[in-house]
Amino acid sequence: MMKGKIRDIAVFLIVCLIGVSVYGQQKSRLATEYYNAGEFEKAAQLFESLYRETPANKTYFNWYITCLLDMKDYVTATRIVQQELKKNPADVALYVTNGSILERQGFLEKANEDYKKAIQNLPADVTSVTNLAGTFTNLAKYDLAIETYLKGEKLANTENLYVYYLADLYRRQGDIKNMIKYYLITAERENNPTNVQTSLQRFLGEADYLELQKQLYLKVQEKPDAPVFGELLLWTFLQKKENEKALRQAKAMDRQFDENGSRVFTLAETFYKEKDYTNAIEGYNYLILQHGKGSGLYLEARRGLLNSKKNRVTENFTYSKEDLFSLKNEYQVFLQEMGQNTRTAYIMQEYAEFEALYVNELDTAIQILEELKSFGGLNPEILATAKLSLGDYYLMKGDRWEASLLFSQVDKDFKEGDAIDMSVFILDNLGMDTTEATLRLYATADLLVFQNRFEEALQKLDSIKILFPDHSLDDDVLYSKAQIYQKLRKTQEMIAMYQAIIDTYPEEIRADNALFELAEFYEKAMKDTEKAKALYEKIFLEYTSSTYAVEAKARYRRLRGDSL
Repeated sequence: MMKGKIRDIAVFLIVCLIGVSVYGQQKSRLATEYYNAGEFEKAAQLFESLYRETPANKTYFNWYITCLLDMKDYVTATRIVQQELKKNPADVALYVTNGSILERQGFLEKANEDYKKAIQNLPADVTSVTNLAGTFTNLAKYDLAIETYLKGEKLANTENLYVYYLADLYRRQGDIKNMIKYYLITAERENNPTNVQTSLQRFLGEADYLELQKQLYLKVQEKPDAPVFGELLLWTFLQKKENEKALRQAKAMDRQFDENGSRVFTLAETFYKEKDYTNAIEGYNYLILQHGKGSGLYLEARRGLLNSKKNRVTENFTYSKEDLFSLKNEYQVFLQEMGQNTRTAYIMQEYAEFEALYVNELDTAIQILEELKSFGGLNPEILATAKLSLGDYYLMKGDRWEASLLFSQVDKDFKEGDAIDMSVFILDNLGMDTTEATLRLYATADLLVFQNRFEEALQKLDSIKILFPDHSLDDDVLYSKAQIYQKLRKTQEMIAMYQAIIDTYPEEIRADNALFELAEFYEKAMKDTEKAKALYEKIFLEYTSSTYAVEAKARYRRLRGDSL
């Protein structure tokens, strides 16, 4: 019986407490609404009531004082704060509140005295330190917040206890030197530069990187065994596009920390993607010479080296025969050293492309790919791309039946992908009247493009239109011409070709390609958002089965400003 009564009383008390809590929340919400509406007197009455009911709740006390200050009732505000100080002399935040009241009245010197009292009476516990510093920060008194944190470190007898807070405060003050100093301490403590990089990238100006590098050089010398400083130094070089210095730093760290070339390889790959072939070559060469064949990166480094040298020679169409034959010799030396097998299949493909498109040795290219095609255990995608390239080269030689067979095989194996442009092209046009002659002309033009003989290629493409005006290759001819004009940087001619496909051949296989190419050109090269949006929209609305539809919709939404 007694247990039942105790339980009933407990339930009653819980219900009462819940009721009080709900009532308090409602009153607090109403007080806030009054305050936001500028009715400070009504808000003050409610916050005073809440503060009296729950004196431990500092939020209601602070709101009450804020209302009094907005009402300019400094007498009442001072009286209330003094009462709290008598009850809680250890609550140093009250000195700050009193200082704010004095400062509002123009008594700045007296206010500063109270601010200093808060710091002088600061207890050693972390919560008090962070609360007081946070109060000063909210008042934009950053020097006092810094002083609070430094005092807190002294009381705790612990250096660098509040480094991240100090870094942020020095940032707010515009003290770049000290901001960097404390961010670097943070990076060392976390042994991870990523978070600090994000902060530095957000807050540093162009000229500030010199100060960062200066401090990092000192840190690297003082603490050579802490890789985080070397990583940050390398990062600063990349931010300033000082790739040569970045590579030098990566090499030094590779030797010092025995990284097996991984950092240098990643950097070389980055340079390759950025088309900085000179530094990419330097990075790949380092890996080959310093780590040798025993390295797991050796093969990829050799491949990267060859591709970098090839792109450096061929990209601007200014190469000589000597350049080409020197590079050809490097491919041959590599394949003699490593053999022609599944491990070197990628490089065999790239060498075949080089022979076909630059040295103009179609027979050699075909021979390389026929051998590659015979390897057992070859990755299906490598085999497919090899067959496509082989089909291209047979087509260039005029062997359309062999080309058709290869394209058909790939089309059958990758029916779902629909990414085989040449396969679709050849199958679309085989078996039609005048097909052989037009395909020969088109293949010849294609070869001339591959050889960078653009004017001759344009003449050949024009001859197709003259000789066979109503052939289904018309959209392909326009597309090829657009691609040539793009390489020649003849913008108006390129736009005209793509637009002709869109207007005249909207049902043909090149229409969605033309739309996407043109939309991307307006978006990235011309920065014409509206034109780009209109073209992307046309793709996903009118060409729903296009492989570009999903990407076009995403780009359209991004340009429109949607949150993706």
